[in-house]
Amino acid sequence: MVSINAYACSRVVYIGKNGTQMTARSMDWKDDIPANLWVFPRGIERNGEVGSSSINWKSKYGSVITSSWDIASSDGMNEKGLVGNLLWLAESKYPKFENKKNAAGLSVSLWLQYVLDNFTTVSDAVNFLRKEEFTIVSTEIPGTETFVTVHLAISDPTGDNAIFEYINGKLVIHHDRSYVTMTNSPIFEEQLAINAYWKGIPGTVMLPGTNRAADRFVRASYYIDAIPKTDNTREALSSVFGVIRNCSVPFGITSKDEPNIASTRWRTVADQKNMIYYFDNVLNPNVVWVEFSNLDFSEKGKILKLSLDNNENYAGESSKDFKETKPFKFVGLH
Repeated sequence: MVSINAYACSRVVYIGKNGTQMTARSMDWKDDIPANLWVFPRGIERNGEVGSSSINWKSKYGSVITSSWDIASSDGMNEKGLVGNLLWLAESKYPKFENKKNAAGLSVSLWLQYVLDNFTTVSDAVNFLRKEEFTIVSTEIPGTETFVTVHLAISDPTGDNAIFEYINGKLVIHHDRSYVTMTNSPIFEEQLAINAYWKGIPGTVMLPGTNRAADRFVRASYYIDAIPKTDNTREALSSVFGVIRNCSVPFGITSKDEPNIASTRWRTVADQKNMIYYFDNVLNPNVVWVEFSNLDFSEKGKILKLSLDNNENYAGESSKDFKETKPFKFVGLH
């Protein structure tokens, strides 16, 4: 399969004072990529969506997620403050999968959701996923010839970070508190090497300014370290939004020759101390957010949806605007 690098996202983690931590990301895509916010309580029975070999589980933790096309969880935070972000990685190559009874598989559309459903810390997720008890299975986005190739970043309120990539069919895990920045291509190891070069050039003198993923990585890495470290939530949030917007691509910008450059469609910031999830649609002047303290994540809680895919106009804390809705079906093998 040929994968088209249509995502061009960025992700940063801010570590302030007294436990203040926020994880931000941008979603860049060459076409419209409808997004909605969902509240998933504990106790949801899930299936890996790859046929008879699918793994099955029951969610241990509730979460708020951003969906893509209502067929996948692409971003989110669970009730314990564990955050997951899916970003495109054209270099991804997943293991071969044969749908047999002695195999175990999980659709890539559920990869992030599986982590949010089952873990509270980065270390717990790393220790389990490195066992590779199941295979990540990818396919095309329905109605397109675009084969999904993504990598997964996670962070927790302790400041720990990990990035999961499948390179040449092998799982590569980068686990370190210092891995606070990630973009899409190239593979994370090469992103670190590029950033090491730029660290020798003062950011106050020059920073790479193009929309290329490598340049966005350098700018994000510099600014997330340069902004003030504070426990003032309002100031920290403003700084973090400033960083992720600095790494965004203006709406309407595309490049036929470089499909990894695409307009930013939306951004999120997850406040892992105060448990607030912010969503910023570039086609709407208002940022919306949801405070977890207003949600019922118990098994008696309801599955809720905040519709945003038609640029609905909300502003501020919007938990009251969520509506009980049947869950979407995660895409898997056809």
